[in-house]
Formats: sequence, structure tokens, C-alpha cells
Amino acid sequence: MIVKNIEQRIKVNKAVSLACIIFSIVVVIAGFFFSYQLVEDSRKSIYVLDNGVPVLVQQQDLLLNREVEYRSQVEYFHRLFFTLVPDDEYIRNNTERSLYLIDDSGKKEYANLREKGYYNQIVSSNASVSVQVDSIKINTELMKFQYFGKQIISRRSSVVIRNLITEGGMENMARTVNNGHGVKLLDWRILDNGEISNKKRY
Repeated sequence: MIVKNIEQRIKVNKAVSLACIIFSIVVVIAGFFFSYQLVEDSRKSIYVLDNGVPVLVQQQDLLLNREVEYRSQVEYFHRLFFTLVPDDEYIRNNTERSLYLIDDSGKKEYANLREKGYYNQIVSSNASVSVQVDSIKINTELMKFQYFGKQIISRRSSVVIRNLITEGGMENMARTVNNGHGVKLLDWRILDNGEISNKKRY
């Protein structure tokens, strides 16, 4: 009887041990599978900037949301290029960041403004410049854009509001740290920068 009890206990212990091993293997496999799915799901999630606000976009919807990225890139470039304060370093940093988003047409406009002393005037007159976007038209078939907005120049003695209408092309490129949307603006030109109003402060 004692021998039979010992044999039964050994069998029970073997069965319990085997069940524990199988259960452990199942848990490990399930853990690996869950981790893999988590990593894959995170890779499918991409954030794009819309008016400076991060928007979560699923990878399968990326092509459908490409127009959002085009629009955001156009707005972001104009905000960087035209937002100025009377600080040489700020102007230089903003301009350098904006030039990562555009071809040589942006560099030519920057050089033109610098040669005319535009940036020196901003600093010497203690003025600040901002832009206000009205609308952005995107043609995804022709890869063209049009930007409609206003440029606001604030000085101690006056506030000048100017039209800001520009147009250009777009080209897809690899995403980089300096160009997160992977869009390069091409052949950019200013169509209208005429004065709308000039209000005296005093």
C-alpha cells in the first residue's frame, strides 16, 4: 500500500510539474506575442503637426491625411520665415529652420531681404512681425499650393498690416529631424505683399 501511494504521488507530482511547465511556456509565448503586437501598433501611429498641434494619424490612413501634412508644412514654413522679433539670434535661428523646408527659392528671398536691410530695420526699430493665415489651397494632383494671409508689423508708433499671398510647388522627400513632414516646398514666390492699413498708436 505504501509503495502504491508513493507511486501515485510521484505520478501526481509529475503531472503537476508538467502542467506548470506547459502553463509557463504558454504565458511566455503570450507575453512575446502581446509585446510584438504592441510594438507593431506603435509603429503604425504617426504624429503630424496641424497648425502646430500634434495630430495622431494611423499609418494606413497616412496617404489619406497627406493633404493635412502639406497644409501644415506650408503654414509652418510661413510662420517660421515671417515671424520676427528684434533679436538677431532669434531671426537667424527661425530662418535657418525654415530653409530646411524649402528649395533655393527660399534662400534667394532671404538673401534679397537681408541685402535690402530688412532684418536690420526690424532690430533697429524694435519691431516685431507676425503672420496670420487666412487660408491655404492645396492641389495634390499638381503638387501646388497657395497661401493667403496677413503680415502684421508692430512698431512703437504704428501697426502695419500687409497682404501676404504666396504660391509654390511641393515635393515628397524622406522625413528627417529638420523636416518631419517629409515635404519640400519648391519655386516659392510672393505674389502680393501690399500694405492694407497703417494705424498710428499715438
